Amino acid sequence: MIMSSQEVEERAVAQIADMMCVAARTAPKAKGVDNLVTLIVNGQEKEQLSAEMRRIAQESGMQFFERDANCIDKAPVVVLLGQKVKPIGVKPCGYCGYADCAECAQGTGICAISTGDLGIAVGSAVNSAALYHADNRVMFSAGKAAIDIGLLGKEVKIAYAIPLSVTGKSPFFDR
Repeated sequence: MIMSSQEVEERAVAQIADMMCVAARTAPKAKGVDNLVTLIVNGQEKEQLSAEMRRIAQESGMQFFERDANCIDKAPVVVLLGQKVKPIGVKPCGYCGYADCAECAQGTGICAISTGDLGIAVGSAVNSAALYHADNRVMFSAGKAAIDIGLLGKEVKIAYAIPLSVTGKSPFFDR
C-alpha cells in the first residue's frame, strides 16, 4: 500500500486528537470527580463552529473571534474540552466567591476547583499535541462558540478549543 503524505498527515492528526482526549481524561481531578467533556469536531460541525465565531465577532465587535474562526477553517480537526462546573465539595474553599459549595450551587457561582481541573486537562492535551509536533492553539473564542451552539451539552459552562494542524507552517502563528 502506498499512502500520500496528505493521507498520512490526515490520519496522524486524527490520532493525535484522540491522544489529546486521552491525556485530558487521565489528567488529575480534584477529589477524583470527573466533570470533563471531550469532543473532536471536523467537517460540518467545524464549519458550524467557525460560523458561530463569525456571528459573535459581528455581534460583539470583538474581531479576534473572526481571526480565530479563520484559524479554525485551516485546521482539519478541533479538540473541544469543556467542564461541567458543579461544585466539588472542597472544604474550606470559597474560591468561587461564595461561602461554601451549597451557596455556590444555589447562586450563579462557578466552582474554581472545577475550572482548575479543566486547565490541567487543557495542559495535558496540548502537551500530547506537542509530543507529536502537531501545531495547535488554545482558543477561548472557539470554546465560547461551542458552548453557544450546544456542541458540548447543556451542563458545560466553560470550554476551550484546540485546533490542530500538520503543515509546513503553523496556521496559528501569524494570526
